[in-house]
Amino acid sequence: MASVTYKNVWKKYGDVIAVQDLNLAIEDKEFLVLVGPSGCGKTTALRCLAGLEEITQGEVLIDDQVVNDVAPKDRDIAMVFQSYALYPHMSVYDNMAFGLKLRKLDKADIDRRVQESARTLGIEGLLKRKPKELSGGQRQRVAVGRAIVREPKVFLFDEPLSNLDAKLRVQTRAELSKLHQRLETTFIYVTHDQTEAMTMASRIAVMNKGLLQQLDTPQVLYDHPNNLFVAGFIGSPAMNFFNGKVIVEEGTMYIDLGSFRVKVPEHDMPRYDSVIDKEIIFGIRPEDIHNPEFAPPSIIAEPVEVNVDVTELMGNEIFLYLINGNHNFIARVDPRTQVSFGDKMTVVFNMDNYHIFDPSLDPENPPVVGGITKE
Repeated sequence: MASVTYKNVWKKYGDVIAVQDLNLAIEDKEFLVLVGPSGCGKTTALRCLAGLEEITQGEVLIDDQVVNDVAPKDRDIAMVFQSYALYPHMSVYDNMAFGLKLRKLDKADIDRRVQESARTLGIEGLLKRKPKELSGGQRQRVAVGRAIVREPKVFLFDEPLSNLDAKLRVQTRAELSKLHQRLETTFIYVTHDQTEAMTMASRIAVMNKGLLQQLDTPQVLYDHPNNLFVAGFIGSPAMNFFNGKVIVEEGTMYIDLGSFRVKVPEHDMPRYDSVIDKEIIFGIRPEDIHNPEFAPPSIIAEPVEVNVDVTELMGNEIFLYLINGNHNFIARVDPRTQVSFGDKMTVVFNMDNYHIFDPSLDPENPPVVGGITKE
């Protein structure tokens, strides 16, 4: 088992910066997910750890040992790629055993490892088959099994579920989580899918444009994002954002959004003194916009008049695409809500859960104002 540390790691391709001053400590036996959009640097960071990319500057440590100049084969890691990379002419057994044979392990030890790995993944009955005889999910399990037999200190996964259909992705996510619990090994997993990150990770590192944006548990990232990027990336559907201004009238603070305004709860007012009369971005998640008929009774509810543009029935909930003035936003409401295109209705914003961002501090990625927004 092993801890992994990135210390001031940079990776440049000419003038292009892929990873910028990455500092990240991954604990022994942790399931850490690197998440972000395409091109954010997450795969490059993983490849730097694997030794498949040379680090421009900084250090990568495994078990407190610097491995910058250690060959990939000697880093005691195993990597599972997006492409299964199975040898088509070999059986499943031989694919899983191939790396061990190259290391000249004893035949009995190889057989033990392959059989144990196959049992762990539920593929004992597939060992004599060729890859062409397997489904996508089975091939992915073989690729994982090939990594398990090496009994490495660290497992690296580079978007391993991207080639699977939606139902199989859900199933395989659960299998990987159970596998991590059984093996009690350090897992580092790269994905652009925030749902994968939220459901599997013990902690998530959110990256964008080569920079680490925030590192924390899934729930903290969801409840308390540091900035506009993290707030918009974590959560599905994404958080709604409105350009507006914080104003005070007769001792009451409002967020003025042009075509409507919402009152700031009294206990939150001191938090936003620094942005009074300043342009801000107001953020609220779709699940915090309710049909008042079915809203939780204890919330601080601010009513907003809207026109219904689109309805999407999801079975256990309804997505409403709403319009107020020049604002378009999404609400996730109770499935008992009876509305259709063109209807006017009132929704309520849950002012227990909202965020204010200050673009004057960083126009490209405004930070949240006042830190944690819910006591």
